[in-house]
Amino acid sequence: MTDTTTAFDQNTLEYDQWFEKHSAVYQSEILAIQQAIPQNKKGIEIGVGTGRFAEPLKIKFGVEPSENMAKFAEQRGIKVYRAFAENLPIDNATFDFVLMVTTVCFLSDIPKAFSEVHRILKPNGEIILAIIDKNSELGRKYEKEKSSNKFYSNAHFHSTEELTALLQQSRFQNFQYWQTLTSLKENEIEKPEKGYGQGSFVVIKANIV
Repeated sequence: MTDTTTAFDQNTLEYDQWFEKHSAVYQSEILAIQQAIPQNKKGIEIGVGTGRFAEPLKIKFGVEPSENMAKFAEQRGIKVYRAFAENLPIDNATFDFVLMVTTVCFLSDIPKAFSEVHRILKPNGEIILAIIDKNSELGRKYEKEKSSNKFYSNAHFHSTEELTALLQQSRFQNFQYWQTLTSLKENEIEKPEKGYGQGSFVVIKANIV
């Protein structure tokens, strides 16, 4: 178990309750991700956590290395594989889309994880990444405070451009982007906008070559 997993295992309830305490931010993020989710397709969330995103987005499968987080997700009706993104116990060409919400910053080997995603996707399958852009207001704040944050102390934040380049190297194409959390008003649910550069929370969608 990595230090990252330990932090999530030991503080699962605190993590899960964050979404209650920051409801408007959470709802803004869900609205942005919804723009990218294909309808009536079979999807899986890698780094499903407690199922806070998979459940409202109606994603029935998840991958999660943290035992306690996986149990929460299972209570929300999600079938969870206990595994890391870099080594998925899933057959080739199984899913129509893969979602990762703020998961990339915790990966030990991003190209290997993207290669695994590519492998488990069906032809024309899609990857959907939701990230805190490191060049955004929130990204800079998290980077500055990460040494004292039990969840983000081991995180490596990336820019939208960096991840686009890594996805291209992993044979993904046809990029689309959405953004939210542009104003960072704590109690305001924000409508997502296309593109990136203003919002702290960016959704990147691409499909396999």
